[in-house]
Amino acid sequence: MDYSTVSELTVKELRDLIRTEVEQTVLEMLGDPDEGLELREDIKSRLKRSLTHKKTDEKTINAQEVATKLGLEW
Repeated sequence: MDYSTVSELTVKELRDLIRTEVEQTVLEMLGDPDEGLELREDIKSRLKRSLTHKKTDEKTINAQEVATKLGLEW
């Protein structure tokens, strides 16, 4: 799409252009605040334990069960 004026765009093309520009602007404004940061060692350990836990098929409790046990509405 290579137009010199907005008047040459169809309504759909204009909407697509606006959508694309808004998405790009939001991504630029918010971005990933953790980009470039490294995980702390304790977090790495927890993630590794969690992955190992999943692989061994140990019983897990889903969030609904936890909420019910704690008297919370889920």
